[in-house]
Amino acid sequence: MDIKGQLAIVTGASKGIGLATVNALLSVGCRVAAWSRTPMTLTHVHFKSYSVDVRSHSSVEKAFKATCSDFEATPSILINNAGLGFEAPLEELPVERWHTMFQTNVDGIFYCTRLALPSMKKEGKGHIINISSVAGMTGIPGMTGYCATKYAVRGLSQALFKEVRKFGVKVTCIYPGSVQTNFFDEIPSVEVSDQMMQPEDIASTIVHCLNSPDNYHHVDIEVRPLKGRG
Repeated sequence: MDIKGQLAIVTGASKGIGLATVNALLSVGCRVAAWSRTPMTLTHVHFKSYSVDVRSHSSVEKAFKATCSDFEATPSILINNAGLGFEAPLEELPVERWHTMFQTNVDGIFYCTRLALPSMKKEGKGHIINISSVAGMTGIPGMTGYCATKYAVRGLSQALFKEVRKFGVKVTCIYPGSVQTNFFDEIPSVEVSDQMMQPEDIASTIVHCLNSPDNYHHVDIEVRPLKGRG
């Protein structure tokens, strides 16, 4: 898909992978609607920021309507990046944290995707990229709840791509290993280091997928630091 001039929605856009993706998309000529709970100060002629809590269907719906109105277009790109994780053995994980992870990591993707899909299918083009994690491919002790959400993202992505491919819509799921972001602020067992991947690395993979030929589809992409944690 030729993505120059296309409207992209990026969730979890205020920092980390989301912010790097916003900048990468603007650099290749996309128009970008950045959705996040934290206000953004970035200025660009093709950029607009929206205050959105992806855990809330009404918040997502309000932001979607505003985005389409402000840009006078419907999105052909959706980057479902918003996510968080908490570390604890299963029996010690507070119930509210379990729900917060599922509401953010899974419900948020459902709310955003169900609104973006109809126009993509009608136009016969579109690309949805879901950010899962290597935790969606293998169990990690102490991260049971987080793994559960990211396995859910994997299942949703693989089923959805088979639903919508006949309409010309692509669904890609990316499974990053450790990325140097503030995600690990809530993961005390992991020490952030320069051996980790950078948010810009993941953003470059996203742009690469979006720029692929129309009949060429990246379904699952696993990316990891070459040297691990050192």
